[in-house]
Amino acid sequence: MLDWTAYAVAGGALFLVAVVFWLVSMLRNDVSIVDSLWSLMFLLAAFVYSQASGLSGPREILMLVLIAVWALRLSIYISWRNHGQPEDYRYQEIRANNEPGFSFKSFYIVFLLQAFLAWVICLPLLAAISGQAAIGILDYAGVALWFAGMFFEVVGDLQLSRFRRDPANAGKVLDSGLWKFTRHPNYFGEFTLWWGFYLIALSAGAWWTIIAPLLMTVLLLKVSGVALLEKDISERRPKYKAYIEATNAFFPGPKRS
Repeated sequence: MLDWTAYAVAGGALFLVAVVFWLVSMLRNDVSIVDSLWSLMFLLAAFVYSQASGLSGPREILMLVLIAVWALRLSIYISWRNHGQPEDYRYQEIRANNEPGFSFKSFYIVFLLQAFLAWVICLPLLAAISGQAAIGILDYAGVALWFAGMFFEVVGDLQLSRFRRDPANAGKVLDSGLWKFTRHPNYFGEFTLWWGFYLIALSAGAWWTIIAPLLMTVLLLKVSGVALLEKDISERRPKYKAYIEATNAFFPGPKRS
């Protein structure tokens, strides 16, 4: 049985974290820090669920390990990538479109919104951690999807970082490695591992938590992921147009001639 009290407590914790990081963003005049916070919100929620459940079963331990590895890796990587950089251009555009008073508006436009989305999307974590059904084939399938997703995320990020560090690649488009098969291997990885989390929740009996991976899929494809990143990328990077014509946007596949 799901612990809805723990779910409410996690929602309150996420709200408080959003407030703290919003205040920090006002001092720094940079809301990009929310990107480093995003994955840690899920880890915080999972910790709250674990403390509330009082269980130490294999599925709870499994979920805590998987979410911790994903969340810490992603937060550390984004923090490293953004260190010393100006506010991300996406947030600069949001800022420009919401002046005057964006510093205050950013609380609900950026921080509160992301806290709410994380709260909804972490439902499979609640189900998996508080569920008491025996480990089954769906758990193993979920772990397999998680590993596949992490592979695409980690390797995709490493390939892009290495490409950007080489001055000879200035103005070029990365179209090798995983980026040869999909324009967004990191987003595809995110998609894949969250469906893995869902399979683990499904094994615990919470089929209805499918709302979480569906919402994550919509965000990655239509809102903050592919759609937002590529909205005007051909204008900023003319060579990207040919890349779009030859390479799948999201799901990996062979290049088109």
